[in-house]
Amino acid sequence: MSILVTGVAGFIGFHTAKALAQRGDRVVGVDNVNDYYDPRLKEARLAELRALPGFAFVRLDLTDRDGVLALVAANKDLTGIIHLAAQAGVRHSLENPYSYVDSNIMGTVVILEAARRIDRLSAVTYASSSSVYGANRKQPSSVDDPVNKPVSLYAASKRSCELIAHSYSHLYGLPATGLRYFTAYGPWGRPDMAAWLFTQAILGDQPIKVFNEGRMARDFTYIDDIVAGTIAAHDHPPAPVDAEDEVAHRIYNLGNQKSEPLLDFIAVIERALGRTAKKELLPMQPGDVAESFADIETARRDLGFDPKTSIEEGIARFVAWYKHYHKIN
Repeated sequence: MSILVTGVAGFIGFHTAKALAQRGDRVVGVDNVNDYYDPRLKEARLAELRALPGFAFVRLDLTDRDGVLALVAANKDLTGIIHLAAQAGVRHSLENPYSYVDSNIMGTVVILEAARRIDRLSAVTYASSSSVYGANRKQPSSVDDPVNKPVSLYAASKRSCELIAHSYSHLYGLPATGLRYFTAYGPWGRPDMAAWLFTQAILGDQPIKVFNEGRMARDFTYIDDIVAGTIAAHDHPPAPVDAEDEVAHRIYNLGNQKSEPLLDFIAVIERALGRTAKKELLPMQPGDVAESFADIETARRDLGFDPKTSIEEGIARFVAWYKHYHKIN
């Protein structure tokens, strides 16, 4: 099996490509290695991937339509696409909105246009986000809940991708699966995410920014569980439900099915580091939500998704990696 993985220098893309290559799949990885955060971290991930047999890397921006179509045409053994490239970050969408339209919406359209030209295509799996649940107050969030009240451009872009994928499945019969990720964390994580920011600040004896004065909770999901769910989804592409529903498009939540209070999450990091955090209590930021909590029953039923990593175990692994990466004793 030969799989195109986009966003391969990113956090989830790196881990997914690594798991696929290690199980024996040929992986064609694509990334533009932009400077949203330190490209040296992305290059370090790529160095790990390049050491694996069956992995090939192409530096390419997904908005390069001709380049993407040429890549697909040159790799005639492709059977699937796992589309994880995106402009991430709720807060950054307030500062640079155009990048979300270019990367998330246009990038997804280009990938779906390429997908419909693959003769032996078995599946397209793409990243969505728990942020699509927006202002919903019902917890936990179910894939059956309405998602028509996004509170950030990032969320709106991800919901747009889901609708676009549905239309391509309807028009061209593409078997497509969208995955609403809930706060992934772990080794090789992004520098703009909570685990990294808090660990960095505590080790540097700097205050950590605690929004909504700590009255927040997140369904923190360890990266190995996220990857297991992603690959399971790709290995089990949707089929039409019945004669009246001919759209082979499904959406799943991938979360830990446990909403952790933010202050408890910080306490776990404090214990792992053996240090106490200085906390700067701040109001809620625009575009943010107070809680995320995943209902994963459909993913458990259809994909066998079963997250196993506790927050204590996951944070301990992240902290160990962080210290190793930054050469901290």
